[in-house]
Amino acid sequence: MNAHTLSLPKAIVNLLAGALFGFGLSLATMVQPEVVIGFLQFKDWGLMLVMGGAAGLAMLAYKGFPRWFSRPLLGGEFLTQPAQWNRQTVIGSAIFGIGWGLSGVCPGPALAALGTGNTEVLWALAGVVLGGLAHGMTARD
Repeated sequence: MNAHTLSLPKAIVNLLAGALFGFGLSLATMVQPEVVIGFLQFKDWGLMLVMGGAAGLAMLAYKGFPRWFSRPLLGGEFLTQPAQWNRQTVIGSAIFGIGWGLSGVCPGPALAALGTGNTEVLWALAGVVLGGLAHGMTARD
């Protein structure tokens, strides 16, 4: 079996991790666009602490797990994604940032917001889907 094939234990862990992620976003109020816009305007420092803590833990896990464990707990191998800065990355990042700043909606929290009953984020998710489709139709390999 391929080490990257989704098995039942991996599917359960992914489901639990996604549920925990969504719960954390909701608890941190990142599912509320007005709170996110307050953060982007430097009026709400609570989200800065949440995002800084999350980024720090993610970096620790990303860099530390391959050193601490010989392989991932559910099999396979640790993979790296080398960063490539180019024109498309800068333009895409700018478009993402502008959309995030105007709407106060990021894709992950938008999905979690649907779980809270906030259907207004469907407009932002439609923009994410259209942007992904546009990228897919214009991307060069």
